[in-house]
Amino acid sequence: MFSPSQEEHCAPNKEPVKYGELVVLGYNGSLPNGDRGRRKSRFALYKRPKANGVKPSTVHVISTPQASKAISCKGQHSISYTLSRNQTVVVEYTHDKDTDMFQVGRSTESPIDFVVTDTISGSPNNDETQITQSTISRFACRIVCDRSPPYTARIFAAGFDSSKNIFLGEKAAKWKNPDGHMDGLTTNGVLVMHPKGGFTEESKPGVWREISVCGDVYTLRETRSAQQRGKLVENETNVLQDGSLIDLCGATLLWRTADGLFHTPTQKHIEALRQEINAARPQCPVGLNTLAFPSINRKDVVEEKQPWAYLSCGHVHGYHNWGHRSDAEANERECPMCRTIGPYVPLWLGCEAGFYVDAGPPTHAFTPCGHVCSEKSAKYWSQIPLPHGTHAFHAACPFCATQLSGEHNCVKLIFQGPID
Repeated sequence: MFSPSQEEHCAPNKEPVKYGELVVLGYNGSLPNGDRGRRKSRFALYKRPKANGVKPSTVHVISTPQASKAISCKGQHSISYTLSRNQTVVVEYTHDKDTDMFQVGRSTESPIDFVVTDTISGSPNNDETQITQSTISRFACRIVCDRSPPYTARIFAAGFDSSKNIFLGEKAAKWKNPDGHMDGLTTNGVLVMHPKGGFTEESKPGVWREISVCGDVYTLRETRSAQQRGKLVENETNVLQDGSLIDLCGATLLWRTADGLFHTPTQKHIEALRQEINAARPQCPVGLNTLAFPSINRKDVVEEKQPWAYLSCGHVHGYHNWGHRSDAEANERECPMCRTIGPYVPLWLGCEAGFYVDAGPPTHAFTPCGHVCSEKSAKYWSQIPLPHGTHAFHAACPFCATQLSGEHNCVKLIFQGPID
């Protein structure tokens, strides 16, 4: 397993403790318009100078809307469960000196630490496309980290708004547990999948579950917003592991622990792999011109020396304009090396280090998008079913969110070395 140098990850003692990072799937290292403020493709969670966590304290059962407003205006965090027009249960939360809370959602209001927008799959310039109606909740979820080792991170559905409230209306799924405490689900739900075997070369996909407002684990509802909750899964928890996936119905986030990131290839390592492959001077077997992967900051512009590949067979070429099978299937081309017919696309290096399960050389490409990464990383993501819409699942490229296709969802690339 690749282990980067100590200097790259370990700063002097005065650096704050890092709990981990959230990385949004579908962005190859940065947002299309660049990372700005709380809107970015990855978000690091550090120990706060002062704890801001909260824990449940007093429960009130209220029969008038005015009384419930009065309680939720006390400046304390609270969760309101509206059971009917004349009954609301309000659970007050009190300060917890032992935890830090981080909130994720679509809202740009100040309680949200990490602003997440809908990921539009497959387009390198996906700022062009407008989302008409976002399915991501404005206050989607909160992650609560223990301030003392081992710095356990837990996920809960829903986040507190600017008035420090979480409000579950009459239509939201909610219930009273046998021990008497209230719980509920958000409209489109917060789904979590913990991989089997952590985030390593041996990892296998886990099972998607839904997380409740109080952090319990349930089987999935029939559709994302169904009224009926799934079954309680008693032997599973809301503790995030290295490689856990969090789906907010419109965007999927990968959780990487600080320790997991320590054993992950860095940006420098990926750049070294790019230079190594270019130094080998791969050639187009037909045009005999030398090919080169563009630099990481030029990752959206097709360049003259860019490698292209036939994704059905994996033969790597320079760009050429022949081999079209028909006008109808513009991207179905015949490989001049082996006559296999299939998509012919430019290859792009996967630059987001957080998605790599190992530090192997970039030998495999996802189909049909052409993003290139290590064999084990390609095979891992090829078998992960990611939520899509309200009840579908399909494998997708982590670098651009394009739905995968082809026999194995990825292909081994066949480069030709220089003839001299």
